Amino acid sequence: MDLIHHKNALKSLLKQRRNQNNIVGFVPTMGALHQGHLSLISIAQQQCDLVVVSIFVNPTQFDNAADLENYPRGLEEDLHKLKENFDNLIIFAPHTEEIYDSQLTSETFAFGELAKKMEGASRDGHFDGVGTILKKFFTIIQPDKAFFGEKDYQQLLIVKKLVDLLNLPLEIIGCPISREENGLARSSRNKRLTADQQKEAGFIYKMLLKAKTNFNNKSISTIIDSIEKDFKNNSSFKLDYFEIVDAETLNTAQQVKKDKKYRAFVAAYMGEIRLIDNIALN
Repeated sequence: MDLIHHKNALKSLLKQRRNQNNIVGFVPTMGALHQGHLSLISIAQQQCDLVVVSIFVNPTQFDNAADLENYPRGLEEDLHKLKENFDNLIIFAPHTEEIYDSQLTSETFAFGELAKKMEGASRDGHFDGVGTILKKFFTIIQPDKAFFGEKDYQQLLIVKKLVDLLNLPLEIIGCPISREENGLARSSRNKRLTADQQKEAGFIYKMLLKAKTNFNNKSISTIIDSIEKDFKNNSSFKLDYFEIVDAETLNTAQQVKKDKKYRAFVAAYMGEIRLIDNIALN
C-alpha cells in the first residue's frame, strides 16, 4: 500500500504504474472509513487494475463551520483498516494547502435544477464544493472509473453531470447502500451518534420501507403526509425533508407514471447530527 500526500508524487507514481491496458479506479472519501467505504473499494478492485483512494475532508462542501470542525477524522485508524482489508491500494491523503493553495473557494458549475433540490436547498453551495474537489482529483488522477455510494444518490447524479460538463472519458459507477443490521445507512457521521441513538436511527430506514410498501396502493401525498406525521410523533428526530421524486431528474413526483422510476429521500436530525438516506420505490 502506498501513502501519498503530494499531488505531483501521485502523478509520478501513476505514470510509472499505468500502461495502455490498465484500468485506473478512484474511490473518493472524507475518511472516518466504515464498511460502506470498504465495499466501494472492493467493487473498485474487482473492476480495476489500480485503485486510488482519497482521504480528504473537503472544506468547500461544508456550509456549516461547526459541521466541518466536528466531522470525524482519524487517518491512522483509516490506514489500519485499509491495510487489514486490501493489498495494492494507492492512498492519497493531501493537506488542504496541497489541493487549494491559497484559494479556498469553490468553482460554480452549471448543475441546473439537480443542485437546487433537497441537499442543494438545505446546504448552500454544497454541490459546487463537491464539484470543485472532484474536478481537482479527476485532473490529478485521470481515472477510468470512479465509484460512489447510492446513499448520496443526489450527489451521484451531480457527479455524472459534472463528468458531462467537463467532457471527461470517465465512467461513474453507483454502488449499493451499505446498511447496519437495523437498516441505518452507514455514514461517517454515525460515529457521532451514541449507541442508543444508533439503535433509534433505524427508524429512518423503517420510514423508507413504509413508503416502498405503500407506493403501489396509496397516493404520493398520502404517503408523505403519513411519514411526516410519524416523524413529528418521534421526539428523537427533527425532519428536514421527506420527498418522493423522479429518480432521473429529482423532480417532485405528483403522480406515478408507468415508464418512470421513483425514489424516496429523507434528511433528519438527531440532535445536531444530520442523517440522510433514500430508497428505490419501483
